[in-house]
Amino acid sequence: MAFQDDPNMIRWRLHLQSTIDEVYRALSTDAGRASFWAETAVQTENIIHFTFPNGFSWDAQILQADPPHRFAVQYIGNSVATFMLEEDGQDGTDLTLTDEGVPAQHRTEVIAGWVSVLLALKTAVDFNVDLRTHDPERTWDQGYVEN
Repeated sequence: MAFQDDPNMIRWRLHLQSTIDEVYRALSTDAGRASFWAETAVQTENIIHFTFPNGFSWDAQILQADPPHRFAVQYIGNSVATFMLEEDGQDGTDLTLTDEGVPAQHRTEVIAGWVSVLLALKTAVDFNVDLRTHDPERTWDQGYVEN
């Protein structure tokens, strides 16, 4: 199997020490998403209004919320980002992210971007650490990975 060989889907896996409920809460609540994903990510009804450090914003429709196993949103560029969570049998969680429908011209950046988001999720839920700078002068746009 080649690296990210499906041109229609990005897929990453992540193991977390945190329980499935803690990981799901990080994905599905305003405070949880703000702890690792975006500066703010406020849900109103079925829409999450994401605001990122560089000032970009996106309204993501929640497509599926099946606690504590699945959370899916229509993400930037209208792709579908799905987080699937499974218990690991030792009070931890195996997470699989898929992002389907990413425009070809953005694929390389999105592959890397999800690594940044997922590792920020791991540090936030497993270690209560925020890796991000929260500095609009030091964002992905300027080549910084710690969005």
